[in-house]
Amino acid sequence: MSGKPELRGRAARLARLLPAGSGRAARTPFVLLVVVLLGGGLISLLVLNSALSEGSFQLDDLQGDVKSYTDEEQALQRDVDAYSAPEALQRRARELGMVPGGDPAFLEPDGRVKGVPSPAAPQSPAGLPLVLAPEVLAPASAAGDCGA
Repeated sequence: MSGKPELRGRAARLARLLPAGSGRAARTPFVLLVVVLLGGGLISLLVLNSALSEGSFQLDDLQGDVKSYTDEEQALQRDVDAYSAPEALQRRARELGMVPGGDPAFLEPDGRVKGVPSPAAPQSPAGLPLVLAPEVLAPASAAGDCGA
């Protein structure tokens, strides 16, 4: 006989349900599989977390760029508004030697003239510059010709 005692009754039925081989040898691959799956999951979470952090830093940088561009756009819009104001346009026109026009006349579709045109009022010589500066006449060409 073998060194194992024979089991009877209920103990024999339970013994038949258990595997006959060693339990440690069957458990090792399962434990290795669980460790590999947990390690892979932790590494994938680390990579995902790093990618999200990098995206967050890029988002902060881009939001800062948007804020600076918005500030620059608002400053340029203020400059455009200042140059478009009626007083600024009138001052610039006077610097260029322009005078306010007289009463206009309009042509009707059938060719008739509506209104009585009048010439522009002459400006006093004291208000008109005798010689215009070159930058007033052509500001872009004067800036480019400085090196010549």
